[in-house]
Amino acid sequence: MVLSAHLHGCYAATGQGQPLWKRSTVHPAVVNGFGSSVFLPVSGNVYPLGYYSVELKIGNPPKPFQLDIDTGSDLTWVQCDAPCSGCTQPRDRLYKPARNNFLPCKDPMCAALNSPKSNPCKNPNEKCGFQVEYADHGSVLGVMVSDNFPLGLVNGSLSNPLLAFGCGYRLQNHGPQPLPNTAGVLGLGKSKASISSQLSGMGITKNVVGHCFSGQGGGFLFLGADFVPKSGMTWTPMLKNSFNKHYSSGPAELLFGAKPTGVKGLDVIFDTGATYTYLSSKVYQTVLNLIRKDLTGKQLRDVKDNALPICWKGAKPFKSVRDVRNYFNTLVLSFPGANKLVLPPEAYLIVTERGNVCLGILSGTEAGLGITNVIGDISLQDKLVIYDNENQRIGWASADCTRKPR
Repeated sequence: MVLSAHLHGCYAATGQGQPLWKRSTVHPAVVNGFGSSVFLPVSGNVYPLGYYSVELKIGNPPKPFQLDIDTGSDLTWVQCDAPCSGCTQPRDRLYKPARNNFLPCKDPMCAALNSPKSNPCKNPNEKCGFQVEYADHGSVLGVMVSDNFPLGLVNGSLSNPLLAFGCGYRLQNHGPQPLPNTAGVLGLGKSKASISSQLSGMGITKNVVGHCFSGQGGGFLFLGADFVPKSGMTWTPMLKNSFNKHYSSGPAELLFGAKPTGVKGLDVIFDTGATYTYLSSKVYQTVLNLIRKDLTGKQLRDVKDNALPICWKGAKPFKSVRDVRNYFNTLVLSFPGANKLVLPPEAYLIVTERGNVCLGILSGTEAGLGITNVIGDISLQDKLVIYDNENQRIGWASADCTRKPR
């Protein structure tokens, strides 16, 4: 089961005043003139859209597809005219595979997707099928194909690699939220089947993924090492245990307003396929209790709002999180080596269309994630986040994601 994709819409939490640690703003720049990276502008937002996406062109002649950015899964897939059941795109915007596009079961990419036990192939020459089940119980069924992805590189050259991806022809959505209005998912996980790993294997880019999502909407994504800053980043090692297939780190201690909460030993997954942040039930309840206690005597009261389960209203409707940030405290995840991921109120609150403030931290246990803790888009906003597979580390720094790197 893949953790991510469309955990859009669920529960939430909060923070106060200026962050307790000074936020240095990092502006990534190309650090060498000969390296190659792919740079892509990002569109989307946490609320009300619920996802960030990029446009990639596929095929010959190339056709544009808007794809949901997902570091929580490996497989890139597009809605496929095979024909398609449950597709949300009009037929002229679906991917139409040619006969020679289909990958056979004997292709190494098929093995990369399917473990030997789950590989459904009986004949090495038959088509390689796939099925992805997401944590919100949605699923995609399809076949693996390969096609050209024309890419402009930052060194000025053009590349047109033949990449493997999924052609999804049966989509099922069991979640409370509608599917995003994208053509599919850009899988940027750690396995050999992810687009970043494929490009690295071909020597086109380093196996590094970076994103910068603006809280105002938009931002940028890059594949390759050219935009990794020489300084100013906070780095923590990637975990190499059973979480290894995800971008995970830990164990972390949770602080609230710089004070210990008693919550320690948290392993967390960084997952852009999740709109909100999910904490296991005990941790979630601890955070919720601390926030509610901290709000005692402040002019906010509970209110029901369809956007998220936990919401408050003020004396008059709020226009943005900036209007309420002084009511809430800062959350901090303190990783080994005193590396801190600071979550100011903007990193776990939204203001809804009704002008209420809602908690963007949800109970992962109630969402079917068990004891897994997921750091979603809301907590990754206004940060440059880098997954450096070359050096097995995850890094972050506060950044102005509306500014294109130099």
